[in-house]
Amino acid sequence: MSLPTSQTSIEITEPGAPEVLQVADRPVPQLAEKEVLIQVAAAGINRPDVFQRMGFYPPPPGVTDIPGLEVSGTVVAIGNGVTSWSVGDKICALLAGGGYAEYAIAEEALCLPAPNSLPLAHAAALPETCFTVWHNLFERAELKAGEWLLVHGGSSGIGTTAIQMASAMGVNVIATAGNDEKCAVCEELGAARAINYNQQDFVAACQELTGAGVNVILDMVGGDYVQKNFAACAPKARIVNIAFLRGSKAEVDLMPLMLKQLVLTGSTLRAQPLENKARIAAGVKDQIWPLIASGQFKPIIHSSFPLAEASKGHALMETNQHIGKIILEN
Repeated sequence: MSLPTSQTSIEITEPGAPEVLQVADRPVPQLAEKEVLIQVAAAGINRPDVFQRMGFYPPPPGVTDIPGLEVSGTVVAIGNGVTSWSVGDKICALLAGGGYAEYAIAEEALCLPAPNSLPLAHAAALPETCFTVWHNLFERAELKAGEWLLVHGGSSGIGTTAIQMASAMGVNVIATAGNDEKCAVCEELGAARAINYNQQDFVAACQELTGAGVNVILDMVGGDYVQKNFAACAPKARIVNIAFLRGSKAEVDLMPLMLKQLVLTGSTLRAQPLENKARIAAGVKDQIWPLIASGQFKPIIHSSFPLAEASKGHALMETNQHIGKIILEN
């Protein structure tokens, strides 16, 4: 199979609103050692893509400016030293960037087999969320079966992943969401209780439901939630921040952190060393892929747009009306 030298891609013409995402003709990326070239079936849209478009989350040095942190597709070429994959394999992969295109490069170690139980395009919705949830909940927070987990933003891509993944592994899950429809979806996916934060106090609800508070919180909200999270926690609970949609600065009374012996931590995925991401990938394949095969977990796809309509996908994400993931298909 002869490969083209150029491809359709989406570039960010300048920092700004969704309309700055424009179709562009770019070279097909060149393989390096231990890399695979993927003919992209679909790319997932993630909140970091929105932040990159707005100028707040630049790609790491040496990484393409084309957005897109996860794809699914078919391997069409392999670099020197690649042993895990062959041309023709159906895979999904975590990327440092470049997913909004017809072809994308991925590190061999950050590719996973596309689950047979899913349409290939839907597998694009797995890597970023699965890697993020696995690393933050099960590695950093050491979440265990029988514990109580509070997931903020339960209807988001991360949230729907966390609810399903944790409940399948024996964790009791509470979720917050912004309306009754989203709360109903969270409970359908396995949450013991979903709290409409526009109508209820999640701190009081968590204390009432658990008796002592939750053991782990996955928070992408920040802002005034930082103090509330302390109040919702049981002694020796762990709080993991992965985003700050209400802001990363807040005036906080840290006394509960000390008195309850809480752990407050956080992480980003994109800038982590390859060996860390490879370890996370191995954990996801070992622990999460069997849940997909058994039907206990699947990505929730809200909408799919053609690649050329990436701006529409971003506009939808910014409304916060979606439930689950938004993908771009080639």
